[in-house]
Amino acid sequence: EFQLVESGGGSVQTGGSLRLSCVASGDYNFGCMAWFREVPGTEREGVAAIDSDGSTNYADSLKGRFTISKENAKDTLYLQMNNVKPEDTAIYYCAVEWGHCSSGYELKADTYAQGYWGQGTQVTVSS
Repeated sequence: EFQLVESGGGSVQTGGSLRLSCVASGDYNFGCMAWFREVPGTEREGVAAIDSDGSTNYADSLKGRFTISKENAKDTLYLQMNNVKPEDTAIYYCAVEWGHCSSGYELKADTYAQGYWGQGTQVTVSS
């Protein structure tokens, strides 16, 4: 069964850094891959997306602090989080879909309804 497994979450102080990883269980040629985050009781928020050609898109509020990347040889998606803030505290999920990223839709959770989601990894930022 295909799976996405996130890791790298944890507790960090304000201003610190974390790198999240999302490993796919097999060698698949996905189109659009993304990171989302969710605070319980709120809507899942798109963080960053990367297309198969390496083009990226970020939530406006996170540009400059977060970087999405992927390593095809390791079937791994990354999210480098720098200068983290307490408001970054959330469960972070990776998601993939077969098609290419569609401008304006790659950071919407519904876009990945026919794709796959990981189980999430908790990030907690303390002040």
